[in-house]
Amino acid sequence: MDIQKLLRNNIKNLKPYSSARDEFQGGTKTMVFLDANENPFENGVNRYPDPYQNALKGLLSELKDFSRDQILLGNGSDEVLDIIYRAFCEPKDDNILILPPTYGMYEVLAGINDVAVKKINLTSEFQLDVPKILQATDDHSKLLLLCSPNNPTGNSFSEKDLEKLISKFKGIVVLDEAYIDFSEKESWLKRLNEFPNLIVTQTLSKAYGMAGIRLGICYASKEIITVLNRIKPPYNVNILTQKKAIEQLQNKGLAHNQINDILEQRNHLKIVLKNIPFISKIYPSDANFLLVKVDDATKRYQQLLKLGIVTRNRTNEVGCENCLRLTVGTAEENKRIIEAFKSLSNLKSSKK
Repeated sequence: MDIQKLLRNNIKNLKPYSSARDEFQGGTKTMVFLDANENPFENGVNRYPDPYQNALKGLLSELKDFSRDQILLGNGSDEVLDIIYRAFCEPKDDNILILPPTYGMYEVLAGINDVAVKKINLTSEFQLDVPKILQATDDHSKLLLLCSPNNPTGNSFSEKDLEKLISKFKGIVVLDEAYIDFSEKESWLKRLNEFPNLIVTQTLSKAYGMAGIRLGICYASKEIITVLNRIKPPYNVNILTQKKAIEQLQNKGLAHNQINDILEQRNHLKIVLKNIPFISKIYPSDANFLLVKVDDATKRYQQLLKLGIVTRNRTNEVGCENCLRLTVGTAEENKRIIEAFKSLSNLKSSKK
């Protein structure tokens, strides 16, 4: 596949902005920096951050066993996705494919970038309808966005189906692995270099507990990353985010222990919630949440709010009628939601 043919023409010819830290990349300890119009008084954040986040990428490279020049970092995964749209999708001309129910920002970003959206619903089992997806493509289909494990359903897609789509789709396949750390399935990073059109995105917001620092990660070929680096703002990941990410990633045992706790609590919730009369189905989950089907999602959402518990009402999503999405919390938080569900069940029984 010729990636250059997929790029927008203006992006092919774009001359990127060169920041002061692009032009000087030497050592910092003995240098006097008078090149970037910064405030000279040291307070920890008076200097611009490394525009390519080299220390952080080096650490990620070790942890993921992946080349650092195949990594792009962004201000959350949403910025990473937006950069991908701007690289490959010509406004008013190209289209993307999304597979509802799925992450809502895919469609929002298409609207922001004035790109048409083709929707091919998942099957009743929330799996990929490969023939329909391929049939829906045309010469202007530039991106296929896949979320596995999927949000809001929690399940992973068939590896065979994923490989078929990646191999046959003639544009860029973006595989969003925000929840991969909670799954028994391996990340597609292991096979990324087999497919020149594959981009894998991950995040530090979920398993690593750093939603507040906004750090999204993009893994792709060197060719794609080179293009995306030309588009990204020069200092898109601030110095505090870089420092906190390095600090947390170096504490390797912390994320491992927290992931195990979440998985134990997810299994516990699944077992207990099966006994709640108004819950008719608990969908399989490879993520840090459960999608549960109830008798009346809007009613139960409001009742839980009154009990001090905030869930996500997904009843308006395709295939998710009367479904609530429950994030797996701490043992104490999960105890509260179990008690809340039980109290609502008893309330219903007492009115009979």
